[in-house]
Amino acid sequence: MLVFATTFLLPLRATCQGMPVYDNTNFISLVKQLLESGKQTAEMIKSVKFLKDAKEAIEKVSSVVQQLRAVEEIAANNQRLINVMQNDLQDILNSPYIKPDEVSRVMESFDAIVQNSLDTVDFIDEVLSSDYLKMSDAERAEILKAKELESKQMVSSITMKTKRYRDIISFRKMQDKVNNRETNY
Repeated sequence: MLVFATTFLLPLRATCQGMPVYDNTNFISLVKQLLESGKQTAEMIKSVKFLKDAKEAIEKVSSVVQQLRAVEEIAANNQRLINVMQNDLQDILNSPYIKPDEVSRVMESFDAIVQNSLDTVDFIDEVLSSDYLKMSDAERAEILKAKELESKQMVSSITMKTKRYRDIISFRKMQDKVNNRETNY
């Protein structure tokens, strides 16, 4: 019976399994896909580097534009100060209602603002022309924004002082008219 079972269970031509057979076309296409994805990865890395460089360039340009706007605003404020000094200050000083001892105080108050303005211009020139302690563009822009705010405050201050002196002149003018009016009793 053992012989009988062996005869039926074993095929007539039983062979051993030999070396595995590989499908070369699948292997070649896998290698091609790997090479292609490697090329795509290299291109993506180049694209990322290009975009990072572009971002840095845009940030630098943006910083320079901010600095330029701040400098333009400071220059405009300084021009306003010069206009006030040329026009309004002369009117105030030439007014007969400003006393001689007040002229020096008026000049000192306006002179302090103008001197501060000149110092600001010198400081800005120094910040923009040199590396100024090796600061970054962002730090430079921050300093310029602070100086721009300071410049606006100077314009506001000189405008208030001009208005105050004009009010004093107006009050004294009115007072003079009241004191020197003709009475018809």
